[in-house]
Amino acid sequence: MSVTQNVAPGAPGIPARWTSSAKSGVGTSLSPAGQIWFTISHGILNEIYYPRLDNACTRDLGLIVTGPNGYFSEEKRDAVHTIEPFEDGVPAYRLVNTASDGAYRIEKRILADPARPALLQEITFTALKGVPGDYRVYALLAPHLVNAGMGNTAWVGEHKAKPVLFASGRGTCLALASSRPWRTCSAGYVGVSDGWQQLHNTGELEPACQRAENGNVALTGEIGFSATETKALLALGFGATPDEAAENAFASLNRGFEAAAKAYVQNWRKWQKGLLPLDRHTASGVNSYRTSTAVLATHRSITTPGAAVASLSIPWGFNKGDDDLGGYHLVWPRDLVETAGGFLAAGDAASALQILDYLSSIQQPDGHWPQNAWLDGSAYWPGIQMDECAFPLLLADALHRAGHLPRARLLTLLPMIERAASYVARNGPVTGEDRWEEDAGYSPFTLAVEITALLGTADLLDACGRQDAATYLRETADGWNDQVERWTYVTGTTACKSAGVDGYYVRIAPPDSAEAGSPTDGHVPIKNRPPGDTDRPAKEIVSPDALALVRFGLRAAGDPRVVDTVKVIDAQLRCALPQGPLWYRYTSDGYGEHEDGAPFDGTGQGRPWPLLAGERAHYELAAGRKDEATSLLATLERSAGPGGLLPEQVWDGADMPERELLHGRPSGSAMPLVWAHSEHIKLLRSLRDGAVFDMPPQGVKRYIEDKTVSPFRTWRFNNKIRTMPAGKTLRIELLDPATIHWSTDNWMTAHDSQTAENAFGIHLADLPIAGLSKGSTLIFTFFWPATGDWENVDFAVISGDQDSQ
Repeated sequence: MSVTQNVAPGAPGIPARWTSSAKSGVGTSLSPAGQIWFTISHGILNEIYYPRLDNACTRDLGLIVTGPNGYFSEEKRDAVHTIEPFEDGVPAYRLVNTASDGAYRIEKRILADPARPALLQEITFTALKGVPGDYRVYALLAPHLVNAGMGNTAWVGEHKAKPVLFASGRGTCLALASSRPWRTCSAGYVGVSDGWQQLHNTGELEPACQRAENGNVALTGEIGFSATETKALLALGFGATPDEAAENAFASLNRGFEAAAKAYVQNWRKWQKGLLPLDRHTASGVNSYRTSTAVLATHRSITTPGAAVASLSIPWGFNKGDDDLGGYHLVWPRDLVETAGGFLAAGDAASALQILDYLSSIQQPDGHWPQNAWLDGSAYWPGIQMDECAFPLLLADALHRAGHLPRARLLTLLPMIERAASYVARNGPVTGEDRWEEDAGYSPFTLAVEITALLGTADLLDACGRQDAATYLRETADGWNDQVERWTYVTGTTACKSAGVDGYYVRIAPPDSAEAGSPTDGHVPIKNRPPGDTDRPAKEIVSPDALALVRFGLRAAGDPRVVDTVKVIDAQLRCALPQGPLWYRYTSDGYGEHEDGAPFDGTGQGRPWPLLAGERAHYELAAGRKDEATSLLATLERSAGPGGLLPEQVWDGADMPERELLHGRPSGSAMPLVWAHSEHIKLLRSLRDGAVFDMPPQGVKRYIEDKTVSPFRTWRFNNKIRTMPAGKTLRIELLDPATIHWSTDNWMTAHDSQTAENAFGIHLADLPIAGLSKGSTLIFTFFWPATGDWENVDFAVISGDQDSQ
């Protein structure tokens, strides 16, 4: 390999940016030798990931066409694009890009080589005006090695006497080769001396620009088309060294497209054949089920079995730079368990088991999971979300109930299960952040996941002979379930009067405080809002999150409190769109484009989420309204973008074509959202079964059918209750052994109770005060034998009629 040293001017180039998050295709070879994941939008390749699913190595790779009289056309901006998979469930793609001015047509076939880390793109150029010889076609590649656009080096070089476009950055290299050897090539700095600037300004590449170092760089090469030869194969190879990348590129070129395509298609056919036949074709001819299953499988890691990212996209990527390292190509434990549920619903229990094993491998020593993480488990954001700490337990229970987790396998996972259950029991029910990653407090969704996870874990512990631990988890779940309404249900508000209902569940109520009579009396700081416009009374904020109480089996679909909540949700959050009704996440959400269509930049306005139509459909099915659920399935599918991919959000404003925002169509947030595709698969399975596929049975039996109530109320230092219903036993839970010194007559007499350590390292004592009369006060303090100290503070709990503060 030789390298010339003519360095382009303009270092380091303009600040780097990612590209559109509105993907129309995503794919991978399913081969351990491949280690390539690719994305497509606007008729061109976007981010390509290598050698890991969380390592983006390119911004985009597209074509520029020049011609007579200064003609300049960039296919991603100046053409009409169509895309279709090779066949149902096989994410290799045929693209047709037809120039908007009718001058040319570009046809492409794109896939990843299963035999090596290389991406193949077959290109056929057709002149629709004039003849092929009138035009020149250039490939324009923007390397972003790795997860960043700055700090890259690009150069024009050779490999075994053949011209190659090279780039390197952060220990990774790429090489772009063509079956029709490159003619003029250049390397330059983006926005200053790159090929786009050269061709746009002069119609020619500047051959003196052969190298661009340590900046935001781009490579450009003229494909060696002729008047009679207008088909070429481009191979983009990756490796640890330039030579390795070039070897991979040329090995793929030499093997040819057809051989790679045959192996690629066979891999996907074999995997899809093992799934349940839940196939469904939309009006546009897309097999929506096979599209969703392919999306799930494409987002899995090859080298780290069980790992899967939330989306191969960066929300509003065209407005994001190197400060957004992770985008959505990170592991979120919540999204990962939802993905496992999608695999399980499709009949792929093996993938769900791999996910459970992977989750076990990245669990933190104290039992929790990071808010999100790189594939190796290292945390990216620092938050702790209690639903994410409980979801893996739900997955273990679901696999166990389905017969996929025999006792021997269960015992190997028992340490993970016990650590997670201990963490949830010790730190719940208040969450540091809700499922939207924003607010702390009592969330109906998080509560539903926590309570159900404790019940499911109790069954797992029973199966392992841990009956005492199982009993404690059920007692904890019962106490939390009893108080869901105290924490999150309100009555007599303005919204109640407007909707004609008695009450409703709020989105989230802040943690208990001495200043608020009840958590629902507090204020919620709404994230992503302009400064000075954040705090809202908890009573004013509603969310479809409350439907989780039904989805997880804690409340009946026909419970009047749930029915009333649905009325309020629909009054405030339902959005009528051409495809049908969709819902917003919650009142006053700020996560979305601005009113003028400008991208989210820390503030904005939340837009409708298609996956919430899937959640609502599951609620309707639970309520016995299968026709309504089926209608919402169609709404979900009609929310898809080109290629059938489901977006995170859709645009609810008037058409703004200049911003690529069309009413009811995908917005700029993220597409595809794997969570939405998992929900789609689960809904197809639920409709086939006539019942909600992932509704755990424990809560239904315990709370809806048997109407179990807790004889306890629990006091902790992280949940210092101040009142409790008469007739309940007060359970004191501590993290260290103590003597509880207590009185019910203002210290005229006193009693001492010793704590006992349970299976989860919690020191507890049950104070026998069930006979305490209404209005009486229990006073208590602590002696800590380990240090010989008294707490020197008295705590009080008043016996009352109900759970009120």
